Amino acid sequence: MPKRVIVINFTENAKAYQAFSEVKRAHLSGKIRGEQMAVVTHSAEGAHHFKVEDFLDFTGNNKTSRGGMIGMLVGILGGPLGILLGWFGGSMIGASQDAQEVRKANTIFELLSKNIGEGQTGLILIAFEEDNRILNEIIMYELGGIIHRFDYDEVEEELQKAQQVEQVTKENAQKNWEENHPEEK
Repeated sequence: MPKRVIVINFTENAKAYQAFSEVKRAHLSGKIRGEQMAVVTHSAEGAHHFKVEDFLDFTGNNKTSRGGMIGMLVGILGGPLGILLGWFGGSMIGASQDAQEVRKANTIFELLSKNIGEGQTGLILIAFEEDNRILNEIIMYELGGIIHRFDYDEVEEELQKAQQVEQVTKENAQKNWEENHPEEK
């Protein structure tokens, strides 16, 4: 049974909350096996600010919205790397070596920021799916949403790459600052 990261977006924001309830019900009835789920908003204010509005850890481990893959995804999207990608879209950083690494590491991030657009609300679900027809029925046919499925391990790898790029970018920025402002050391 494949473990997936599932990103769901809707034309109406209220549908994300309805889907949250429906997916929770499907998990409780044993139709799907969820791990984590969050309603996420993409703020229309400022750059790329993503916020977890509602969160559920199905595993009973009482992880918070920050302590798992969903938290890491939202953190990267709302952090310096997400802002950099959102504001500059690669054009300003296109000449740097880091830009190539960023482009390789941001496929799920691009999808999240484009499909849960500014001012919109979506759903991120981590679940084991034996039969994708169950979510398709709830999300696509009943609520009119669009589903994007990603292999969990691939997303985890993308997250690690993005975190590495973010760290290298921070280190390079600090080094550049120190070189250009030696009097402030």
